[in-house]
Amino acid sequence: MQYGMTSLHTNELLAILLRSGCKGKSAIELADEVLALRKPLSNLFSLTYGELMHIKGIKKAKALEILACFELSRRISLMELNEKDVIRHPKSLIAWLNKQIGYHEQEHFLVVFLNHKNEIISYQDMFIGQRNSCQVAPNEVFTQALRIGAYRIILVHNHPSGDVTPSEEDVMTTQRFLEIGKLCGIECLDHVIVGHNRYFSFKEKQMIAS
Repeated sequence: MQYGMTSLHTNELLAILLRSGCKGKSAIELADEVLALRKPLSNLFSLTYGELMHIKGIKKAKALEILACFELSRRISLMELNEKDVIRHPKSLIAWLNKQIGYHEQEHFLVVFLNHKNEIISYQDMFIGQRNSCQVAPNEVFTQALRIGAYRIILVHNHPSGDVTPSEEDVMTTQRFLEIGKLCGIECLDHVIVGHNRYFSFKEKQMIAS
């Protein structure tokens, strides 16, 4: 209380959430076990309820409190993006996307729906695939875009390996969305690949025309 939260080490912050340890193990030692599950620290977003429950000393309530903390962080990041032109604030968007799906062990295909000011009006994790592939149906994406009145979309998916280099299938998927978007009158602004705090932007690499 005297020096503030910023003065604490990461394991001490987590120990506050845990509140207590268990027989033969302090809250600090328990926090160290949690942190050891994922390195670096940014990988903690991929922790699962099952993994936490396997640690001796963590029960249902503590596991849920830790996961709730991570979810709050994701939502705060999204709120910081609200009412912002995401094209003018790409770093904020990328940071949020990595928190959202960048650490999943399965491939997720997420679509960000934008209004005419390039502000986020909605987002949806539309497809979940296997570890290294995900089947995507453009008609479902554009149907949803038309339903909610989106002007533009940004495609996002993760590479669980952390290597964000696009595959041939990624390139073909992007081209398919660009073509269908022109027919629907909904612009596909970008296709972003995220993974382990890295990203690849098709627009940034000039693989999508401005």
